[in-house]
Amino acid sequence: TGLLTSHEAAVGCYGDQAEFCREELQLLDNEGRAVITQHKVSCEGKEKAIAVINVYCPRADPEKPERKQFKLQFYKLLQCRAEAILKDGSHVIVLGDINTSHQRIDHCDPSDNIHPKEDFDENPGRKWLKLFLHGIRQEEEENDQEHAEFSQVTSTPPGHGGKFVDTFRYFHPTRANAFTCWSTLTGARQTNYGTRIDYIFADHRLASEQFVAADIMPEVEGSDHCPVWGQLSCSLVPSTKPPPLCTRYLPEFAGKQQKLSHFFVKAEQNSSLPEHRNPLPGSQEEEEKRENLNPTAQKSGQKRLSKSDFSVLKGKKTKTVKSSSNSQGSLLSFFKPTVTNVVADTPVRQCEKRPKQPQQPPRTSPSRPAGDTKLHNSPQLLSSAEENGQQTPITRLTPQPAAKKGSSSGFWKSVLHGPPPPPSCKVHKEPCVLRTVKKDGPNMGRQFFVCARPQGHASNPDARCNFFEWVDKGK
Repeated sequence: TGLLTSHEAAVGCYGDQAEFCREELQLLDNEGRAVITQHKVSCEGKEKAIAVINVYCPRADPEKPERKQFKLQFYKLLQCRAEAILKDGSHVIVLGDINTSHQRIDHCDPSDNIHPKEDFDENPGRKWLKLFLHGIRQEEEENDQEHAEFSQVTSTPPGHGGKFVDTFRYFHPTRANAFTCWSTLTGARQTNYGTRIDYIFADHRLASEQFVAADIMPEVEGSDHCPVWGQLSCSLVPSTKPPPLCTRYLPEFAGKQQKLSHFFVKAEQNSSLPEHRNPLPGSQEEEEKRENLNPTAQKSGQKRLSKSDFSVLKGKKTKTVKSSSNSQGSLLSFFKPTVTNVVADTPVRQCEKRPKQPQQPPRTSPSRPAGDTKLHNSPQLLSSAEENGQQTPITRLTPQPAAKKGSSSGFWKSVLHGPPPPPSCKVHKEPCVLRTVKKDGPNMGRQFFVCARPQGHASNPDARCNFFEWVDKGK
């Protein structure tokens, strides 16, 4: 629109925008859907200009009616700009995702329309394409006579549409099943059930004089779209300097990124560390720095910890961490009864005072069975309790047998019940896939089963059948 242009080297030629208000032009340009560049080419010794308009046209979302009108207004603005540049004497190429299939041959199933009441050719986007593009006769076979007619066209004849040519159909007027976009949700690329919505449009003089080939590349994967390409016979004339909007001129990148090789320069490790860090008042770091600077100036009453003290503290810390890490052995332990080693509400009765027995040295019992654990395993504590006439309870823990392999899986199967097996479709006798309704309406969030095969034409036996079944809420 020119409203957002703030540099002197702009392509210009914005055309008559009288049918658009300023607010509408601002909204159409705010989404950044066009990149326009101008180049110089050498054709038969003559230097000519070519403006390339790279676009990503809006999509008409059926759930958002306002986007349909936005898309049509974007088409009108695109045509206004392209024809204005062409009128100024420069050749024009419009390429990118136009988001509308032009003819029936460009659609996998023209009868399967999103709007049943709307005929395929009555789509507003296709009506605009018929006005924007120069008419091409569809014949049974491609012949040289048709190209000769194109080369003789110097202006748009009455009734033949606009000033631009679909370069793919110019070279391949009758090729069927040539698509550039497929649905990734339904796996439609496997059955080539798609549409051709990516184009290279060129003014008819440039297409007839300089284009030598144009095609699509459906074998290139990595996206729901595939690349399209066109080849011209003219050669580019290099520019003396980059365009004003080149990244190297932006303030945040000026002087920092001059070459791509700068991305692969190994950065210094010290550069990632902060240059200075202010220690907290009274922190250990501050004390250590003070002592290192003046080790003899020790304050009275202060004592530095010895290596043995550090080892004790280290051992306590390690022991604490170890005990906390072993508090939960496995998730299965939450579902087992807890075994305690303390007998609750044990009555303490007074016994007769016995004569004091001489203290015996601690004995070791290698034949003691595993798990025979006393509450007080210290002989000194036990003698003291007996001396006071108190009866100390002793708890014996029985070791738990090791869980058999596969018992945990059986336990989880008894606790958690998985979903029921999916039904099989009636045609292919294969398990179906589970889908969820995401469109607004009464069925929002409901789940259903459909055939697991990729979407395709009804005549294709390898494509998805029409099996459909709602998921019972009780399951």
